[in-house]
Amino acid sequence: MSAAALTGSEPLTILPLTTEMEEAAVKAHYKVCDRLKLEKKQRRMCRRDPGVAETLMEAISMSALECQYQFRFERWNCSLEGRYRASLLKRGFKETAFLYAISSAGLTHAMAKACSAGRMERCTCDEAPDLENREAWQWGGCGDNLKYSNKFVKEFLGKKSNKDLRARVDFHNNLVGMKVIKAGVETTCKCHGVSGSCTVRTCWRQLSPFHEIGKQLKQKYEMALKVVSTTNEATGEGDISPAKKSILGHGDQIPRTTDLVYLDDSPSFCLSSRFSSGTSGRKCYKDKNCDSICCGRGHNIQSRVVTRPCQCQVRWCCYVECKQCTQREEVYTCKD
Repeated sequence: MSAAALTGSEPLTILPLTTEMEEAAVKAHYKVCDRLKLEKKQRRMCRRDPGVAETLMEAISMSALECQYQFRFERWNCSLEGRYRASLLKRGFKETAFLYAISSAGLTHAMAKACSAGRMERCTCDEAPDLENREAWQWGGCGDNLKYSNKFVKEFLGKKSNKDLRARVDFHNNLVGMKVIKAGVETTCKCHGVSGSCTVRTCWRQLSPFHEIGKQLKQKYEMALKVVSTTNEATGEGDISPAKKSILGHGDQIPRTTDLVYLDDSPSFCLSSRFSSGTSGRKCYKDKNCDSICCGRGHNIQSRVVTRPCQCQVRWCCYVECKQCTQREEVYTCKD
């Protein structure tokens, strides 16, 4: 009996599970869903597919790490310890806008990848979109399923509310994160044909690396627009508009659907507060950010000896050989 070709619609369970094993797996993912601070609807969505809990955990971790990387040279370094995070999310700062965008982007990215990796019960690989010159294409591989991911994330994060300005701003910033993911989708192809002639190409859609997403959102954070609440005369519904005083100094700039928006001016993050631990003792880089991070308080200099691999060479065939070099370096930290 010959093996049939895979269609991408097969059941995702590889090993046979006994009833006891299935029950244990269900209980395990229920516990993860219950540990996460989810609303009732979100908890229900988490429980209905065993792969969701794992994907949520991955998205949270990925988003937090990327946030910390993007803000590593800033006064606010994306410190997300419990009390700081809770206080920050209660206010409409630029930093809050970034957190909403990077979180929705992280969940969108992780869910699309989870579908194509076969970790979800309700989705598999991306379906072939409409392509030009389809006769030269053969849709194959296993594309990241952005269509399902977008649908899931929009339902998971909730619909737009016209009653509350803060809810509209949060919803807007969530969509910005999702749009950055969509804009970064690329069609990747592999050639087939005699002597690599590429008469036929197998193609699939692939998301940009999440580090690239974080970089783009950081740029949007730098250009974020402060907004206020207005009423749309045509519909009578609430809307968001630029604050009276233009940030750029060239008249009011209307926020685009791809702009991050915020409501409140950010604190300095220099001193310890309910929003951050401040910058006392923070490591800085003398010629890069010490003046900014240390908020004019100056910095301490400590000299230390470190040992690092150096003069590395690749040896045939499969290993790298390095010497150990000792050097003295100076470490700069902000004064109290």
